[in-house]
Amino acid sequence: MNNDKSDANGSVYFRKERNRWMAKYSVKDYTTGKMVVRRKSFLTEEDAQNFLKTLEFQKENPVFIKNNGIPLAEILKLNLNKKKEMNLISESQYNRVLMSIKKIEKSYIAQKNIDEITTDDIQGFLNSQVEFSDSTIKKLKEQIGQAFKYAINRGYIVRNPMDGVIKPKSLKEKPPIRAMTVEEESKFVDYITSKTLEECPYRNEFLIQLFMGLRVGECLALSTSDIDLMHKQIYVHRTLTTGINGRVMMSKSPKTKAGIRYLPIPPSLYPYIVEQMNVAEKRENNPEKMLFRTTDEMPYADKEFINRSLSKILKELGIEHMASHSLRHTYATRSIEAGVTPVVLQKLMGHTDVSITLNTYTSVFDKYKQTELEKVNKYYMQENLLTKPNMDVLKLDSGVIEANSNEEKANDKEK
Repeated sequence: MNNDKSDANGSVYFRKERNRWMAKYSVKDYTTGKMVVRRKSFLTEEDAQNFLKTLEFQKENPVFIKNNGIPLAEILKLNLNKKKEMNLISESQYNRVLMSIKKIEKSYIAQKNIDEITTDDIQGFLNSQVEFSDSTIKKLKEQIGQAFKYAINRGYIVRNPMDGVIKPKSLKEKPPIRAMTVEEESKFVDYITSKTLEECPYRNEFLIQLFMGLRVGECLALSTSDIDLMHKQIYVHRTLTTGINGRVMMSKSPKTKAGIRYLPIPPSLYPYIVEQMNVAEKRENNPEKMLFRTTDEMPYADKEFINRSLSKILKELGIEHMASHSLRHTYATRSIEAGVTPVVLQKLMGHTDVSITLNTYTSVFDKYKQTELEKVNKYYMQENLLTKPNMDVLKLDSGVIEANSNEEKANDKEK
């Protein structure tokens, strides 16, 4: 017997044979214009009731909202789901935003009605998140801001409490960029190039990251059609990412728009890429001709397999542990050491803005700052732009400073 709890918004009942709570509700079929009845199962009665409430928020039912209010958490999810329905965000973007929303849902402000939340409430919440990174705090602030903008556009509130909210600075220290030294890189490359693909299945993937700077997801998303052998370049335009429920999926675009780029293939890397293309062409059950598909069971390679394989090699070589992303950092470090400018490196790495490149590799750029300054000073002297001053005596307003060395002063005394 069903325990039916009905109201104007739908009904919730328990199905004993399925051991599930059921939510019964009506929605409009936009192909026919008629209302249709649907059912959805849940483990608990509370989940079923919350689902019906969410439907009323999605319908933007003014009577329901007036009587019940509309919590911030519902606005956050409503805004996200509408973007997904309109194809404004990809599945991977949806998953990343959902992670931010789940962080907000742990706070008391998430369950407060949108018209009851104050500027101090929002500022207090953000201030409590300073143990997370600056990028995480920024994402939380952006999602809350979008929720209130949505609420204002729908007429739920007339004043935006986000006005005056300041993003606090993170207390979390940025981990240092881990890149291989020249000696470590030489040892690593010598080792993997001495192995066959059977012995080291991801050898060519490691080499592409190390000598072209691709993100691991970009590398694993490459197919034979992305390789232009005639012009010796690779077209980077998509990435492997994690979608809803943690499944590996192909994104239609890279991490950012700047990630779409053509990269020249280094001559020394050319034979390894041709080798990998031949493997992809010959592999059965590989309709997309993915370069790094290694099993018939999985349509795409898994980043975890890559990292485990890399860890095993590094341990064997006695090199400090690092994830595959550090191969990309190694490429950037070698580029800076070779004199590549930040703007050019930005394009090669697929960064949205040059400030990202500068901030990411600050320590590497600083390491070579003094060397570059010495080049400038030497140029000044060669061109006689700045004559060498008399360093024997320096005069200040407060007196005279002797600049002679201690050895020179001792010689003066002997005289």
